[in-house]
Amino acid sequence: MKRVYNFNAGPSAMPLEVLKQVQQEFLDFAGTGMSIVEISHRSAVYQDMQDDTVAMLRRLLEVPAGYHVVFMQGGGSMQFLMHGANFLKQRGGYINTGVWSTKAMQAAAFVGEVYEIATSGDKNFSYIPRSDTFVIRPDTDYVYITSNNTIHGTEWKKFPKFNIPVICDMSSDFLARPIDVSRFDLIYAGVQKNLGPAGVVAAIIKDSFLETARTDIPVMLQYKTFTEHDSTYNTPPVFCIYFVNKVLHWLENQGGLEKMQERNAHKAQIVYKTIDDSAGFYIGHAAMDSRSNMNVTFNLRTPELEKKFLIEADAAGFVGIKGHRSIGGCRASLYNAVTEEACAALSEFMQNFQKNN
Repeated sequence: MKRVYNFNAGPSAMPLEVLKQVQQEFLDFAGTGMSIVEISHRSAVYQDMQDDTVAMLRRLLEVPAGYHVVFMQGGGSMQFLMHGANFLKQRGGYINTGVWSTKAMQAAAFVGEVYEIATSGDKNFSYIPRSDTFVIRPDTDYVYITSNNTIHGTEWKKFPKFNIPVICDMSSDFLARPIDVSRFDLIYAGVQKNLGPAGVVAAIIKDSFLETARTDIPVMLQYKTFTEHDSTYNTPPVFCIYFVNKVLHWLENQGGLEKMQERNAHKAQIVYKTIDDSAGFYIGHAAMDSRSNMNVTFNLRTPELEKKFLIEADAAGFVGIKGHRSIGGCRASLYNAVTEEACAALSEFMQNFQKNN
C-alpha cells in the first residue's frame, strides 16, 4: 500500500487508524451481519451509534446545557442559505474575512438586508479585522463570522464578544482546538476537513436562539425540523455520521482538543518557519498575527517557479498543494489527521527546492 502526503483542503486527510477500522467493520457493523451503509436509520443499532456520536461531540467540546447537536445534509453551502432563512428578520451583520463569508452574505441577501460589520477585503483578506473597526447597526439580528478561512489562510485566534447572537461557520477548524461554545448561538461545520467524508454538517444550536427562528419557510430549511426529529426527519447520511463517530473516538484517544491544538500549532510552525527562513523565496499570504494553523498559504517569487514547484511537489508525493483557483499560489492544509512527519517532509522538500532554484 502506498500512501501519499495528503495536504488537500477538503475532502482531506483522515486518520489512518480510523480508515483501517472502517475497512475492517465495513461488511459487518456491530454484529448485524450488514454493512453500515445497509442498516436502517430507524433501527436501534443506528440510534445507539448516533446517540454516542452526539455524546462524544458534547464531551469533547464541553457543550453546555441548553444546546442541541444535530446533523444535516447540503454542506456549508446549504448553511449559507439556512442561517439567513431562519434568523434574518431586520438585518444580518457579517465580518467578511474571505470567499466563504462573502458567499454566506450573498446567500442571506436573498432573504433580507445584509451588511459588513468589518472586512479585510482591502488587503485581499490577508488578515483578521480588529474589534475596534467593527460597526454594528441598530436592529441587527446576528453577527456572522467564519472562524478559519481555508482559501486565504487566516484564522481567528480569539473570538470577540458581542451582545447579540453570534453565528459561526467553523467548517475548517472544528475540533482542531478547544472553544467556548457558550459564546455562540449557532455553530455549524462541514465535516470533510477534520471529522469525516463529505456529506454531513454538524451543528450546535442554542435553544433560546432556536425559539426565535422563523417557521414560515419550507420544512427542510428549518433548524427546528432537525432538532425536533433528532436529525432523522429524512434519511440522514448514515455512513458519514458513523465515520464522524470513529474520528471523535480517535480524537479523544489522542488526548482531546487541547492536545490537538498543541499538535496543530507545532505542525503549522514547521511549515511557517520554512517560509520565514527562506529570505523571500517563499512569500506567506496571511499576516503573521492572523495565520491559520489549518491552511498555510504562500506564493513563490515568480509564476514560473510556482508552476515548477507544484509539478515537482506532485511528483514527490505531496498532494493538494495547489492554491484555490480564486487566488492561486500554494496551500498546505494541515488538518487534525495530517501528521508531523508529513509537515517535516514538506518542509524538507521546500528547502531542497529553494537550494536547487
